[in-house]
Amino acid sequence: MRHLDLQVIQQAREWACTHDTLWLCTVLGTYGSSPRAPGSMLVATGDGQHVGSLSGGCVEEAFIESLQDGAFSSPATIVRYGESQEESQRLQLPCGGVLEVLIERLVVNDELKVHLEVLEATLLGRKCLIRRVNPETGRYRVVLDESPNGPSVSRNGQGQVEIRVGPALRLILAGISPVAGFCAQFARALGYEVIVCDPRDDVRRDFIAAGNGEGVEVQAALPALFIASGACHEATAVVALTHDPRIDDPAMVEAVKTPAFYVGVMGSQRTSQKRAERLKRSGGLNDDQIARIHMPIGMDLGSKAPAEIALSVVADVMRVYNGKAGETSLAAAPVATAV
Repeated sequence: MRHLDLQVIQQAREWACTHDTLWLCTVLGTYGSSPRAPGSMLVATGDGQHVGSLSGGCVEEAFIESLQDGAFSSPATIVRYGESQEESQRLQLPCGGVLEVLIERLVVNDELKVHLEVLEATLLGRKCLIRRVNPETGRYRVVLDESPNGPSVSRNGQGQVEIRVGPALRLILAGISPVAGFCAQFARALGYEVIVCDPRDDVRRDFIAAGNGEGVEVQAALPALFIASGACHEATAVVALTHDPRIDDPAMVEAVKTPAFYVGVMGSQRTSQKRAERLKRSGGLNDDQIARIHMPIGMDLGSKAPAEIALSVVADVMRVYNGKAGETSLAAAPVATAV
């Protein structure tokens, strides 16, 4: 799940306190090119307020227009946007893309409020759930996800839609540096929840003054302590980019003990080799734990400038999250690079 979907559920909980009815939209499938993946969500009120995204703008406008015209009065409706060439062009869906969207009309009651609370806790926590929706009746419930590596959206034998809900993607930046600032910007654009940890008051002030703090949680804490507090779940990436072993090394020692899917630290091939020896000798890490650390961090893009290095780091995080092979990883490069 993306951080935007967490915002959708949090907004739904707020609106459930002031509205009688909400409409929750979920992308069930995409055919051809599509800006948003299956499982992406949007919540709306009857007066057209909405939070979230289905396509990046075009489908949202069509949905809101239909909603305000009195459509979607049934408990659940499945709509395919962009099926005709004319509609695809009108909605500006790329390459003839088609979106299949589940639209739920949710009457606000105690059951819905508890349901939304459970979804929010899931997006913030460690467990994965399956949200089951009957498209005929609109009935919904959640069950534990016994196979979290399954598809984001599927159908079961009873014709129910099964939507996997898990922790929102999170990036923890262990320490602030020029590279970290660009990483925060790129990760936010990709839908990550971004948390920056640094105990240095002046560095945090400069980071915020440079405009990097918008939409980012800034923690005045030593990264290792924040990580050790339980800040990581299986959808978390931890990257250390300061070149300061007093910050980077302790963060790595704690990060490899968590379920984070990505742990990486900046440094050349030579620096990384020395760090591995140091983490084993002084940090008490074993070979398997050290092998979890991406060092040197990032994909080999020939990066030199901070923005280029940040791009290589975020690209590598996404590569690992998407389960792609890492033939271009800097760790395999024969020559030390700038990072």
